[in-house]
Amino acid sequence: MEQTRCCAVSPAPGDTARQSVTGPRQQPNRTEETTPMTDSPLDLTYAAAEDRYEKVPYHRTGNSGLDLPAFSFGLWQKFGSDYAFATQREIILHAFDLGITHFDNADRYGPPHRAAQKNFGAVLAKDLAPYRDELILSTKAGNPIGPSPYLKGGSRKSILTSLDHSLRDLGTDYVDIFYHHSPDLSTPLEESVGALVSAVEQGKALYVGISNYLPDRTHEAAELLRQAGVPLLIHQARYSIYDRRPEQNGLLDTARQDGFGLIVYSPLAQGLLTDKYLETIPERARAQNSAFLTPDVIDETYRQRTAELNKIAEARGQSLAQLALQWVLRRQEVTSALIGASSTEQLDHNIAALNFPPLTDEELALIEEHGVHGTGLRL
Repeated sequence: MEQTRCCAVSPAPGDTARQSVTGPRQQPNRTEETTPMTDSPLDLTYAAAEDRYEKVPYHRTGNSGLDLPAFSFGLWQKFGSDYAFATQREIILHAFDLGITHFDNADRYGPPHRAAQKNFGAVLAKDLAPYRDELILSTKAGNPIGPSPYLKGGSRKSILTSLDHSLRDLGTDYVDIFYHHSPDLSTPLEESVGALVSAVEQGKALYVGISNYLPDRTHEAAELLRQAGVPLLIHQARYSIYDRRPEQNGLLDTARQDGFGLIVYSPLAQGLLTDKYLETIPERARAQNSAFLTPDVIDETYRQRTAELNKIAEARGQSLAQLALQWVLRRQEVTSALIGASSTEQLDHNIAALNFPPLTDEELALIEEHGVHGTGLRL
Protein backbone atom coordinates (compact mmCIF):
# COMPACT_ATOMS: atom_id res chain seq x y z
CA MET A 1 0.00 0.00 0.00
CA GLU A 2 1.54 3.23 -1.12
CA GLN A 3 1.09 6.12 1.25
CA THR A 4 1.52 9.83 0.76
CA ARG A 5 3.42 11.50 3.56
CA CYS A 6 3.18 15.24 3.39
CA CYS A 7 4.27 18.07 5.60
CA ALA A 8 1.04 20.02 5.92
CA VAL A 9 -2.62 19.95 5.10
CA SER A 10 -4.70 22.93 4.12
CA PRO A 11 -7.40 23.89 6.58
CA ALA A 12 -10.11 22.53 4.49
CA PRO A 13 -21.94 14.80 21.69
CA GLY A 14 -24.58 12.59 27.59
CA ASP A 15 -26.07 15.81 28.08
CA THR A 16 -28.99 16.83 25.93
CA ALA A 17 -28.76 20.52 26.77
CA ARG A 18 -25.76 21.15 24.56
CA GLN A 19 -26.46 22.28 21.02
CA SER A 20 -24.68 20.70 18.06
CA VAL A 21 -21.51 22.28 16.76
CA THR A 22 -21.34 22.57 13.01
CA GLY A 23 -19.30 25.74 12.79
CA PRO A 24 -18.99 29.18 14.41
CA ARG A 25 -21.96 29.89 16.65
CA GLN A 26 -23.02 31.58 19.86
CA GLN A 27 -22.20 29.73 23.03
CA PRO A 28 -25.06 27.63 24.44
CA ASN A 29 -26.32 27.95 27.97
CA ARG A 30 -24.86 24.98 29.82
CA THR A 31 -26.64 23.50 32.80
CA GLU A 32 -24.93 23.12 36.15
CA GLU A 33 -25.02 19.35 35.67
CA THR A 34 -23.05 19.45 32.43
CA THR A 35 -20.66 22.28 33.19
CA PRO A 36 -17.21 20.84 33.93
CA MET A 37 -15.73 21.43 37.35
CA THR A 38 -12.96 24.01 37.12
CA ASP A 39 -10.47 25.27 39.64
CA SER A 40 -9.98 28.67 38.01
CA PRO A 41 -11.87 31.04 35.72
CA LEU A 42 -11.68 30.11 32.05
CA ASP A 43 -10.08 32.37 29.48
CA LEU A 44 -12.61 32.40 26.66
CA THR A 45 -10.53 34.40 24.20
CA TYR A 46 -8.81 31.46 22.46
CA ALA A 47 -7.52 31.98 18.96
CA ALA A 48 -5.58 29.18 17.30
CA ALA A 49 -1.91 29.64 16.44
CA GLU A 50 -1.55 30.88 12.90
CA ASP A 51 1.46 28.64 12.25
CA ARG A 52 -0.21 25.45 13.50
CA TYR A 53 0.07 23.66 10.17
CA GLU A 54 3.84 24.12 10.05
CA LYS A 55 4.68 22.01 13.11
CA VAL A 56 3.55 18.41 12.53
CA PRO A 57 3.74 16.42 9.29
CA TYR A 58 0.60 14.85 7.90
CA HIS A 59 0.29 11.33 6.47
CA ARG A 60 -2.25 9.96 4.03
CA THR A 61 -4.59 7.38 5.61
CA GLY A 62 -4.36 4.22 3.53
CA ASN A 63 -5.96 4.54 0.13
CA SER A 64 -8.32 7.29 1.25
CA GLY A 65 -8.01 11.00 0.63
CA LEU A 66 -7.77 11.85 4.34
CA ASP A 67 -4.56 13.14 5.90
CA LEU A 68 -3.94 12.72 9.62
CA PRO A 69 -1.19 14.31 11.72
CA ALA A 70 1.77 12.09 12.60
CA PHE A 71 0.68 12.47 16.21
CA SER A 72 -2.98 12.33 17.21
CA PHE A 73 -4.26 13.14 20.68
CA GLY A 74 -5.98 10.43 22.73
CA LEU A 75 -8.29 11.16 25.66
CA TRP A 76 -8.15 7.66 27.17
CA GLN A 77 -6.29 8.79 30.31
CA LYS A 78 -6.52 11.92 32.45
CA PHE A 79 -9.58 13.47 30.80
CA GLY A 80 -12.29 12.25 33.15
CA SER A 81 -13.74 13.93 36.22
CA ASP A 82 -10.66 13.06 38.29
CA TYR A 83 -8.51 15.75 36.70
CA ALA A 84 -8.91 19.54 36.58
CA PHE A 85 -10.90 20.68 33.58
CA ALA A 86 -8.81 23.84 33.24
CA THR A 87 -5.69 21.71 32.72
CA GLN A 88 -7.49 19.42 30.27
CA ARG A 89 -8.63 22.41 28.27
CA GLU A 90 -5.16 23.90 28.24
CA ILE A 91 -3.67 20.67 26.89
CA ILE A 92 -6.31 20.22 24.19
CA LEU A 93 -5.90 23.76 22.91
CA HIS A 94 -2.12 23.49 23.02
CA ALA A 95 -2.30 20.29 20.97
CA PHE A 96 -4.35 22.08 18.32
CA ASP A 97 -1.86 24.94 18.30
CA LEU A 98 0.83 22.35 17.55
CA GLY A 99 -1.04 21.14 14.49
CA ILE A 100 -2.69 18.11 16.10
CA THR A 101 -6.10 18.15 14.50
CA HIS A 102 -7.16 14.59 15.35
CA PHE A 103 -8.68 13.98 18.81
CA ASP A 104 -9.59 10.38 19.66
CA ASN A 105 -12.30 9.54 22.17
CA ALA A 106 -14.65 6.71 23.18
CA ASP A 107 -17.86 6.27 25.13
CA ARG A 108 -15.86 4.33 27.73
CA TYR A 109 -13.29 7.01 28.48
CA GLY A 110 -13.50 8.75 31.85
CA PRO A 111 -13.97 8.15 34.71
CA PRO A 112 -16.92 7.92 34.74
CA HIS A 113 -17.75 6.55 31.33
CA ARG A 114 -18.41 9.27 28.76
CA ALA A 115 -16.79 11.97 30.92
CA ALA A 116 -13.89 12.47 28.51
CA GLN A 117 -16.32 13.09 25.68
CA LYS A 118 -18.29 15.60 27.74
CA ASN A 119 -15.12 17.43 28.75
CA PHE A 120 -13.91 17.60 25.18
CA GLY A 121 -17.38 18.73 24.13
CA ALA A 122 -17.10 21.64 26.57
CA VAL A 123 -13.82 22.72 24.96
CA LEU A 124 -15.33 22.33 21.52
CA ALA A 125 -18.29 24.52 22.44
CA LYS A 126 -16.27 27.20 24.22
CA ASP A 127 -13.13 27.35 22.10
CA LEU A 128 -12.94 25.13 19.06
CA ALA A 129 -16.36 25.62 17.45
CA PRO A 130 -14.97 28.07 14.88
CA TYR A 131 -12.43 25.39 13.89
CA ARG A 132 -14.78 22.38 13.66
CA ASP A 133 -14.09 21.94 9.95
CA GLU A 134 -10.38 21.62 10.75
CA LEU A 135 -10.87 18.89 13.36
CA ILE A 136 -10.89 15.14 12.96
CA LEU A 137 -12.98 13.85 15.85
CA SER A 138 -13.33 10.14 16.48
CA THR A 139 -15.21 8.01 18.96
CA LYS A 140 -15.77 4.30 19.53
CA ALA A 141 -18.55 1.95 20.59
CA GLY A 142 -18.60 -1.64 21.76
CA ASN A 143 -16.58 -1.92 24.96
CA PRO A 144 -18.76 -2.33 28.08
CA ILE A 145 -19.94 0.87 29.72
CA GLY A 146 -22.71 -0.55 31.93
CA PRO A 147 -24.60 -3.68 32.98
CA SER A 148 -27.19 -3.47 30.23
CA PRO A 149 -26.71 -5.81 27.25
CA TYR A 150 -27.30 -2.76 25.09
CA LEU A 151 -24.27 -0.94 26.50
CA LYS A 152 -21.65 -3.28 25.05
CA GLY A 153 -20.84 -5.51 22.13
CA GLY A 154 -21.44 -5.32 18.43
CA SER A 155 -25.19 -5.33 17.98
CA ARG A 156 -26.77 -2.73 15.77
CA LYS A 157 -28.67 -1.35 18.75
CA SER A 158 -25.64 -0.97 21.00
CA ILE A 159 -23.39 0.54 18.34
CA LEU A 160 -25.86 3.12 17.05
CA THR A 161 -27.19 3.95 20.52
CA SER A 162 -23.64 4.62 21.68
CA LEU A 163 -23.02 6.87 18.70
CA ASP A 164 -26.10 8.98 19.46
CA HIS A 165 -24.98 9.36 23.07
CA SER A 166 -21.48 10.31 21.94
CA LEU A 167 -22.73 12.96 19.57
CA ARG A 168 -24.68 14.55 22.43
CA ASP A 169 -21.64 14.32 24.70
CA LEU A 170 -19.38 15.95 22.16
CA GLY A 171 -21.96 18.52 21.06
CA THR A 172 -21.55 17.87 17.36
CA ASP A 173 -23.79 16.60 14.57
CA TYR A 174 -21.22 14.12 13.32
CA VAL A 175 -17.88 12.52 14.03
CA ASP A 176 -15.23 12.22 11.40
CA ILE A 177 -14.27 8.64 12.31
CA PHE A 178 -16.52 6.11 14.07
CA TYR A 179 -14.97 2.87 15.35
CA HIS A 180 -16.19 -0.47 16.55
CA HIS A 181 -13.97 -0.57 19.63
CA SER A 182 -13.40 -4.34 19.94
CA PRO A 183 -14.60 -7.41 18.06
CA ASP A 184 -17.73 -9.14 19.34
CA LEU A 185 -17.53 -12.80 18.33
CA SER A 186 -21.07 -13.44 19.61
CA THR A 187 -22.59 -11.06 17.06
CA PRO A 188 -22.50 -11.61 13.29
CA LEU A 189 -19.84 -9.43 11.77
CA GLU A 190 -22.36 -8.40 9.11
CA GLU A 191 -24.51 -6.80 11.82
CA SER A 192 -21.63 -4.84 13.37
CA VAL A 193 -20.34 -3.69 10.00
CA GLY A 194 -23.88 -2.83 8.91
CA ALA A 195 -24.23 -0.52 11.91
CA LEU A 196 -21.05 1.31 10.89
CA VAL A 197 -22.38 1.68 7.37
CA SER A 198 -25.65 3.06 8.72
CA ALA A 199 -23.74 5.69 10.71
CA VAL A 200 -22.25 6.99 7.48
CA GLU A 201 -25.51 6.76 5.56
CA GLN A 202 -27.29 8.73 8.31
CA GLY A 203 -24.67 11.48 8.13
CA LYS A 204 -23.45 10.81 11.66
CA ALA A 205 -19.93 9.74 10.61
CA LEU A 206 -17.73 10.51 7.63
CA TYR A 207 -15.47 7.47 7.90
CA VAL A 208 -15.45 4.19 9.80
CA GLY A 209 -12.74 2.20 11.55
CA ILE A 210 -12.25 -0.83 13.73
CA SER A 211 -10.01 -1.47 16.71
CA ASN A 212 -8.35 -4.52 18.28
CA TYR A 213 -9.50 -6.87 15.52
CA LEU A 214 -7.21 -9.74 14.49
CA PRO A 215 -6.06 -9.72 10.85
CA ASP A 216 -8.47 -12.35 9.46
CA ARG A 217 -11.52 -10.63 10.92
CA THR A 218 -10.12 -7.28 9.87
CA HIS A 219 -9.87 -8.49 6.28
CA GLU A 220 -13.42 -9.84 6.42
CA ALA A 221 -14.71 -6.54 7.80
CA ALA A 222 -12.84 -4.62 5.12
CA GLU A 223 -14.44 -6.77 2.41
CA LEU A 224 -17.93 -6.26 3.82
CA LEU A 225 -17.41 -2.53 4.07
CA ARG A 226 -16.05 -2.36 0.55
CA GLN A 227 -19.11 -4.17 -0.78
CA ALA A 228 -21.32 -1.68 1.05
CA GLY A 229 -19.48 1.25 -0.52
CA VAL A 230 -18.03 2.47 2.78
CA PRO A 231 -14.32 1.54 2.75
CA LEU A 232 -12.50 0.74 5.96
CA LEU A 233 -10.49 3.87 6.68
CA ILE A 234 -8.36 2.84 9.62
CA HIS A 235 -7.56 0.23 12.24
CA GLN A 236 -6.57 1.28 15.76
CA ALA A 237 -4.13 -1.21 17.26
CA ARG A 238 -1.68 -1.42 20.15
CA TYR A 239 1.90 -1.25 18.93
CA SER A 240 5.23 -0.40 20.55
CA ILE A 241 8.77 -1.67 20.93
CA TYR A 242 7.33 -3.83 23.73
CA ASP A 243 4.29 -5.03 21.79
CA ARG A 244 5.15 -6.32 18.34
CA ARG A 245 2.00 -8.26 17.55
CA PRO A 246 0.99 -6.18 14.50
CA GLU A 247 4.28 -7.29 12.95
CA GLN A 248 3.88 -10.93 13.95
CA ASN A 249 0.20 -11.58 13.34
CA GLY A 250 0.10 -10.04 9.88
CA LEU A 251 -1.89 -6.89 10.64
CA LEU A 252 0.66 -4.69 8.88
CA ASP A 253 0.41 -6.90 5.80
CA THR A 254 -3.40 -6.75 5.96
CA ALA A 255 -3.26 -2.96 6.06
CA ARG A 256 -1.22 -2.89 2.87
CA GLN A 257 -3.43 -5.50 1.19
CA ASP A 258 -6.77 -3.88 2.06
CA GLY A 259 -5.67 -0.27 1.76
CA PHE A 260 -6.49 1.05 5.24
CA GLY A 261 -4.33 3.07 7.58
CA LEU A 262 -3.10 2.17 11.04
CA ILE A 263 -3.25 4.44 14.07
CA VAL A 264 -1.38 2.97 17.01
CA TYR A 265 -2.08 3.40 20.69
CA SER A 266 0.18 2.87 23.71
CA PRO A 267 3.35 3.58 21.69
CA LEU A 268 5.10 4.28 25.03
CA ALA A 269 3.78 1.04 26.60
CA GLN A 270 1.77 3.02 29.16
CA GLY A 271 4.92 4.90 30.21
CA LEU A 272 7.24 1.91 30.48
CA LEU A 273 9.11 3.20 27.44
CA THR A 274 10.14 6.37 29.22
CA ASP A 275 12.81 7.14 31.79
CA LYS A 276 10.18 7.25 34.55
CA TYR A 277 10.61 3.63 35.66
CA LEU A 278 14.33 3.12 35.18
CA GLU A 279 14.93 2.72 38.93
CA THR A 280 11.76 2.98 41.03
CA ILE A 281 8.06 3.61 40.60
CA PRO A 282 7.47 7.27 41.44
CA GLU A 283 4.57 8.32 43.61
CA ARG A 284 1.46 9.17 41.58
CA ALA A 285 2.93 7.42 38.54
CA ARG A 286 0.52 5.53 36.29
CA ALA A 287 1.82 2.19 37.58
CA GLN A 288 0.44 3.02 41.01
CA ASN A 289 -3.18 3.02 39.84
CA SER A 290 -3.32 1.58 36.32
CA ALA A 291 -5.19 -1.61 35.48
CA PHE A 292 -2.69 -2.24 32.70
CA LEU A 293 0.74 -1.07 33.80
CA THR A 294 0.96 -2.59 37.29
CA PRO A 295 4.03 -2.69 39.54
CA ASP A 296 4.48 -6.43 38.98
CA VAL A 297 4.91 -5.81 35.26
CA ILE A 298 7.94 -3.62 35.83
CA ASP A 299 10.25 -6.48 36.77
CA GLU A 300 14.02 -6.66 36.49
CA THR A 301 13.85 -7.95 32.91
CA TYR A 302 11.94 -4.92 31.74
CA ARG A 303 14.14 -2.60 33.78
CA GLN A 304 17.20 -3.98 32.03
CA ARG A 305 15.61 -3.76 28.61
CA THR A 306 14.45 -0.23 29.25
CA ALA A 307 17.85 0.84 30.56
CA GLU A 308 19.55 -0.42 27.40
CA LEU A 309 17.03 1.29 25.18
CA ASN A 310 17.55 4.47 27.17
CA LYS A 311 21.27 4.30 26.38
CA ILE A 312 20.49 4.15 22.67
CA ALA A 313 18.28 7.21 23.04
CA GLU A 314 20.92 9.10 25.00
CA ALA A 315 23.48 8.39 22.29
CA ARG A 316 21.12 10.08 19.84
CA GLY A 317 20.65 13.06 22.15
CA GLN A 318 16.98 12.33 22.78
CA SER A 319 14.79 10.82 25.45
CA LEU A 320 13.58 7.22 25.49
CA ALA A 321 10.02 8.42 24.87
CA GLN A 322 11.11 10.29 21.78
CA LEU A 323 13.01 7.24 20.53
CA ALA A 324 9.98 4.99 21.07
CA LEU A 325 7.71 7.39 19.18
CA GLN A 326 10.10 7.60 16.28
CA TRP A 327 10.27 3.81 16.23
CA VAL A 328 6.53 3.31 15.65
CA LEU A 329 6.35 6.06 13.05
CA ARG A 330 9.13 4.49 11.00
CA ARG A 331 6.63 2.08 9.42
CA GLN A 332 4.90 3.30 6.29
CA GLU A 333 1.78 1.41 7.36
CA VAL A 334 1.46 3.59 10.46
CA THR A 335 -0.47 6.72 9.63
CA SER A 336 -0.43 8.24 13.12
CA ALA A 337 0.56 7.53 16.70
CA LEU A 338 -1.84 8.31 19.54
CA ILE A 339 -0.30 10.15 22.44
CA GLY A 340 -1.70 11.62 25.63
CA ALA A 341 -0.29 14.15 28.04
CA SER A 342 -0.69 15.40 31.59
CA SER A 343 0.85 18.79 30.81
CA THR A 344 1.64 21.00 27.86
CA GLU A 345 5.34 20.52 28.61
CA GLN A 346 5.01 16.75 28.24
CA LEU A 347 3.18 17.25 24.97
CA ASP A 348 5.91 19.55 23.65
CA HIS A 349 8.56 17.01 24.66
CA ASN A 350 6.90 14.17 22.80
CA ILE A 351 6.20 16.20 19.68
CA ALA A 352 9.89 17.09 19.59
CA ALA A 353 10.56 13.49 18.53
CA LEU A 354 9.87 14.77 15.03
CA ASN A 355 12.97 16.96 15.16
CA PHE A 356 15.47 14.09 15.25
CA PRO A 357 16.98 12.33 12.25
CA PRO A 358 15.51 8.98 11.20
CA LEU A 359 16.68 5.87 12.98
CA THR A 360 19.54 4.20 11.16
CA ASP A 361 19.70 0.51 10.31
CA GLU A 362 22.36 0.09 12.98
CA GLU A 363 20.20 1.77 15.63
CA LEU A 364 17.18 -0.29 14.63
CA ALA A 365 19.26 -3.45 15.02
CA LEU A 366 20.31 -2.37 18.53
CA ILE A 367 16.69 -1.65 19.45
CA GLU A 368 15.71 -5.06 18.10
CA GLU A 369 17.92 -6.77 20.67
CA HIS A 370 15.83 -5.34 23.50
CA GLY A 371 12.35 -5.26 21.96
CA VAL A 372 9.67 -7.84 22.68
CA HIS A 373 8.25 -9.91 19.85
CA GLY A 374 4.70 -10.40 21.02
CA THR A 375 3.59 -10.13 24.62
CA GLY A 376 0.48 -10.79 26.64
CA LEU A 377 1.04 -7.58 28.57
CA ARG A 378 -1.68 -5.00 28.03
CA LEU A 379 0.64 -2.07 27.66
